[in-house]
Amino acid sequence: MDKLMNTPWFIRVVALLLAVLLYISVSYDPESTPGGLGFSTPSKSDSEVVEDVPVELYYDRENLVVTGAPETVDVKLQGVKSLLISAKNNREFKVYIDLSDPEITLGRKQVPIKIRDISEKLKATIEPAYANITIQEKVTKEFSVEPEFNRSLLEEGYLADEPTVSPAKVKITGAKDIIDQISYVKATVELNGTVNDTVYRQAKVRALDRELNKLDVSIEPEIVDVKVPIKIPSKPVAVTPIQKGNPQDGYVIKSISISPNTLSLFGKKSVLDSIDTIEAPFDVSGLDQDTELDIPVSLPEGVKTTSAPEVKVIIDIEKVDETGTSPGEESNENTEETNEDITRTFPNIKIRYVGLGKEFDLAFLSPQLGASNVTISGRPTDVNEINASDIQLSLNVEGLEEGEHELPLLLKVPNSVRGNAGLEKALVSITRATEET
Repeated sequence: MDKLMNTPWFIRVVALLLAVLLYISVSYDPESTPGGLGFSTPSKSDSEVVEDVPVELYYDRENLVVTGAPETVDVKLQGVKSLLISAKNNREFKVYIDLSDPEITLGRKQVPIKIRDISEKLKATIEPAYANITIQEKVTKEFSVEPEFNRSLLEEGYLADEPTVSPAKVKITGAKDIIDQISYVKATVELNGTVNDTVYRQAKVRALDRELNKLDVSIEPEIVDVKVPIKIPSKPVAVTPIQKGNPQDGYVIKSISISPNTLSLFGKKSVLDSIDTIEAPFDVSGLDQDTELDIPVSLPEGVKTTSAPEVKVIIDIEKVDETGTSPGEESNENTEETNEDITRTFPNIKIRYVGLGKEFDLAFLSPQLGASNVTISGRPTDVNEINASDIQLSLNVEGLEEGEHELPLLLKVPNSVRGNAGLEKALVSITRATEET
């Protein structure tokens, strides 16, 4: 045996067997086809395609902006199948574009897409192999933010004031040519359903070009606070007391006053424009003493609410004797019967104007409502027969040009009573009428 082991041929045979075993161990493929021996030759090569591999960009992000680089690429790997499977599943390799050279120039370039951290036994092919990129200077510029919202979502009759945004300006950073394309910077408020009250929302800021396309830029801050004031139109109008019935026999109404004598109405502007006064009807039938009545305000159609749900009517009633004289009055058979005068106030008699040319408009500056209280005095029987429609308060604007004018008020009351207006003059503004298009 020792003699056999010392022969050169024995050593050669053993070395050959060891080489064969080593070859088998290296070339063994556990995933070979059934029935085979599980071996593959070193020259056999498979391939796999790894899709959507992210592309990393290396460049000076503080001063430059790079556009045009693909976000992902496909990588075709060739080599031993066991290595392919591992590389595809683990994805430990990186695909990148290197623009970190400090001497790199601005402009459009074609640059290679590279791969690293891949086994040397695998061949990698990147699709696409090159990227057409643009390198630009990074620019930061300040822009005002324009808040906006869908006005069609306002509840009927409500109006919106101009929305406000905080902060009012934002800083936008991006490539210089992109920054130059910015035409609008908007913060759009999202509303859910109709609204009838002031809206407070946070909104995302967007930079848009002239065609309202969103631009790829960085915005700071990206979220802003927006306030949309919602209100309902209002108009102050006079309250006119409307008397119904008569007091008890032997009593007369000396005066009537109303509080408040003006109300603010809230509703659609087209409805409010047609309303100049609110009537407050009250019944004095059978009254024999001073009385205060709370009269609910009846809202005209189209008016949503008013500044006060009711008004107070204050009625001053006086007793007269059988001859028609008030207490304290004297009667003399040898003289004509006399009655002590009483007074009565009519609030908010509308001031009318005459002589205004068709090419002008008139607005009252004082009194703003274009109305004044009027007090009449006379015999009780005469005073109590007077209605607001019997009183005329007017001013003459004939021949006046544009501008402000202070004019005397003209009061006309029935001859049976005397009248006195709360104002002697009115201040008006005359402007040229706007032509309708």
